Amino acid sequence: MDYRNLGRTGLKVSPLCLGAMMFGKWGNPDHDAAVRTIHRALDLGINFIDTSNNYSEGESEVIVGKALRGRREEVVLATKVWAPMGSGANQRGLSRKAIQEQVEASLRRLRTDVIDLYQIHRPDPSTPWEETLSTLDDLVRQGKVRYLGCSTNHYGDPGGIWGPKLEDWELVETLWLSDKHGWERFSSLQPPYSLLRRTLELEHFPVCRKFGLGVIVWSPLEGGWLTGKYRKGSANPADSPRARDWVGDVSNPHFERRLDVVEDLVALAAAKGVPLAHFAVAWALRHPAVTSAIVGPRTLEQLEDLVGALEVTITDEDAARVDAIVPPGVSVLEPAG
Repeated sequence: MDYRNLGRTGLKVSPLCLGAMMFGKWGNPDHDAAVRTIHRALDLGINFIDTSNNYSEGESEVIVGKALRGRREEVVLATKVWAPMGSGANQRGLSRKAIQEQVEASLRRLRTDVIDLYQIHRPDPSTPWEETLSTLDDLVRQGKVRYLGCSTNHYGDPGGIWGPKLEDWELVETLWLSDKHGWERFSSLQPPYSLLRRTLELEHFPVCRKFGLGVIVWSPLEGGWLTGKYRKGSANPADSPRARDWVGDVSNPHFERRLDVVEDLVALAAAKGVPLAHFAVAWALRHPAVTSAIVGPRTLEQLEDLVGALEVTITDEDAARVDAIVPPGVSVLEPAG
C-alpha cells in the first residue's frame, strides 16, 4: 500500500479510505457483517476510516468502535460534527455547546480516547468562525482530537438538501483566522469529486495545494452513476432516490446528458480492460491535489471489488480522453434553471 501524508502533516493515510456511511440502518444493519468488512479493509492495508456522528443516527460510529477493539492503533480514525443529532436547537451546528457535546458522544460510541481527524461536516452560517475554530483548537489541546478537517457538499446540490457549501474563500478565511490567533488549522478538505463532477478543480484544489491541505474526496463513483449499473437500456437512475439526488428532477436535461457521458466513459474503461468503477476511482486518485478517495461499500464483496482500483494506472493518454468527454473544471450535473 502506498501511504501518503495528509497535507503538510506527518499523518500517513492509505489512498483508499473506508467510508462507513453504509454501516448501520442506512445501508447494512448487520453489525457482524460490517465488522468483518472493516477487518478485511485493515488486512488489505487500508488504514483510514471515515464516519460521522449522524450516519445511521450514530450507529455507524458504534459499529466502527466495535470493529476497532484491539486494532485501534492501526487506524487513522476520522469522524464529523455539524448534522442534527436530536430535536433540540443546540443539537446541531458548530456552536461551542454543540461541538463539545457531540465530540464526547462520538468518543463514547467509537470507544476511543482520541479522534485522529475531526471534521466539520458543513459550515454553520449561524455561528461565527471564531467560536467554531477556537472550540476545535481546545479539543486538540485537550488531547481529544489530533487533527482538524473540513468537508463540503457538492456543487449543484438541488436545493441545498445536504447542507451549505464551504466556498473556497471561506476555507482561506478559516486558515487566516487560525494563523492570526495561533489556533490549530484545518489539515484537510473532504469534497465530492468524480469523473462527472470536476468543479473543484477550478478553485478548491488550487487552494488546498497552495496552503498544504490534504484532499479526501467522497463519492468518486458519483452516488452509483459510475459503477456501470446505470446505463441506457438497463437500470434507470430515475428509479434510485440516491442517484436522483445528484441531478435533481429527472426532467433536468442533464439527466439524459449524464447517461450519454456514462456510455462514453464505459467504453473508455472497456478499451483499457477495466471496470468503470475501478477506472473512476483510479482517475480521482491521479489528481495531484487528492490524497485519498473514500469508498463506501455496503458489503464485503463490494470492498473486495473496489480495492481493484489500486491496480489501475491512468496514463496521460487516458486522462486526455477523459478531458475530451468531461473537460477540466466542468460538472455534468447542474440543476435546470
